Amino acid sequence: MAKNSYEVRWHARGGQGAKTAAALVAEVALVEGKYSQGFPEYGPERMGAPIRGFTRIADTPIRTHSAVYYPDAVIVLDDTLLEIVDVAENLSADGVVVVNTRISPDELKKKLSNHGKGVFQIDASQIALDEIGRNIPNTPMIGALVKASACVQIDTVLEDTKKKLGKKFSEKIVQGNLKAVQRGYEEVKQV
Repeated sequence: MAKNSYEVRWHARGGQGAKTAAALVAEVALVEGKYSQGFPEYGPERMGAPIRGFTRIADTPIRTHSAVYYPDAVIVLDDTLLEIVDVAENLSADGVVVVNTRISPDELKKKLSNHGKGVFQIDASQIALDEIGRNIPNTPMIGALVKASACVQIDTVLEDTKKKLGKKFSEKIVQGNLKAVQRGYEEVKQV
């Protein structure tokens, strides 16, 4: 990709919302007047199986239609993947890694092959349980990504998420997801 782009690779297990998160961030970029792509890696996904999602954001049309191999940000929705996948593989030197975890910062850094510019940590699962009532950590992780990378604006994320989810879900679920995004943005910490 050209220098005017930002690429995100999402690591999760089936059912955690990585596909939705990748697409939502891409849609927010479109709302902000940028070009974008948001898609999952297709394969034999099933509930609980490791999956990957991808988001590309650029100022010019995107001509690449492949997985993200050299990410600027890596988002990990399930820290058990750190044991089986090199999530930070090919992370750019100034890239960031954001992990949903409760493990200590030192232990987290030891589990990553590459730290890039920064490692960020958040307990997105607890936020999801508190705000949505289910362990689907994708929306708090979107907030955490925005804080760690500034690839899109938090206000646009909140407005667009309300609009998109409002078409499908009850006001209670929409508000829970909006609170989860906001808390993800506020509670993520660089380690």
